Amino acid sequence: MSERRLCRVLGQYRSTQRKAPRGADDEAALTEDIIALARQYGRYGYRRVTALLRDAGWHVNRKRVERIWRREGLKVPQRQPKRGRLWLNDGSCIRLRPEYPGHVWSYDFVEGRTHDGRKYRILSIIDEASRECLALPVARKLRSDDVLAALSELFVTRGPPAHIRSDNGPEFIATAVQQWLAQIGVKTLYITPGSPWENGYCESFNGSLRDELLNGEIFYSLAEARILIEAWRRHYNTVRPHSSLGYRPPAPEAVPSPVSPSGSASLHLRPTLAMEASMH
Repeated sequence: MSERRLCRVLGQYRSTQRKAPRGADDEAALTEDIIALARQYGRYGYRRVTALLRDAGWHVNRKRVERIWRREGLKVPQRQPKRGRLWLNDGSCIRLRPEYPGHVWSYDFVEGRTHDGRKYRILSIIDEASRECLALPVARKLRSDDVLAALSELFVTRGPPAHIRSDNGPEFIATAVQQWLAQIGVKTLYITPGSPWENGYCESFNGSLRDELLNGEIFYSLAEARILIEAWRRHYNTVRPHSSLGYRPPAPEAVPSPVSPSGSASLHLRPTLAMEASMH
């Protein structure tokens, strides 16, 4: 049968059989930058990659990045199941929700091992409202005195928060820590024993720290661990898109990096990102 008759029977325009589909002129460059960012940040999904592309100067929407992401066979992280909040019978929420930066801080420990098998500990301190990581001190052992030293330095530079949330670890419930916080006027929020989900902000941050850095790095010394962990903290605060903040970083840099007219995201990496990339 002729093409004319087939199109008439199917109700199609003949131009659909004559015109070859053309992609966008910048498709190849965009695909190259998406693959480069996916290779550099292996644990990021297409949503965070879209935010990085926009910061780099690309005018692209999420659906186009998702289409290229799937076409190139890149990993698409599975959605996490929705979880309910903690409520009492009277309808009041157990967990105090942060209302403004400096309202509620939370802290917790993360453990790891250097290449020689020796343990090290990380004290993660975050602001629950802004999602900013305030400090990540690293040492072989961290006791209550080290917790006080880290908090006192932050209180001098940032001011004390209204509340601070933690689990019931011996470093957090120590009498010296409780008395010192009470004298300053900081109220302590201790979660129910065996209920880490009540400290969800800090637990989520610790999961990102382990997933994006600790699980993919071999630290041959404690000094190397301190340098790389601090570099990741700065990247987390100033560059890494945060989903709960509309895919913006918690504390973006005040002066944006210049945008190159070429439109390539690989040319728009901030100096800190370029330094981190060279370190890896």
